Amino acid sequence: MILDARLVMRSALVGTLAQLALAAVGHCFPWIAGNLVLFARMMLSASAGYLYGLILGQGYGRGALGGAIAGGLCVVPALAVSVLLGDSDATAVTTVTLIGIGTGAVGGFFGQMGAILRKLGL
Repeated sequence: MILDARLVMRSALVGTLAQLALAAVGHCFPWIAGNLVLFARMMLSASAGYLYGLILGQGYGRGALGGAIAGGLCVVPALAVSVLLGDSDATAVTTVTLIGIGTGAVGGFFGQMGAILRKLGL
């Protein structure tokens, strides 16, 4: 088995909840929406990927692939909410989703590193 679909969905759910909270905060505070939301979305997607890679711990490729899927899945609902609230432009959805996929993959890669360190007791 290449992916653990259940773990991907759990990681994506955690990331989605955090992304939705970010969308709400960005809607309430325009300065945050203008200056921090893109970076925060990238970090939350990377964190979802990291969770996947850390818990799975079965190789860098598997961690990066599952992390990419989790990172991409978690950003889409929050983007939809941001577009519906008028905080984001609909043309940015594709770009931000691709950024979420990329940062999720990097997070999954580093999650595998964390899994190795955890096995070593560090």
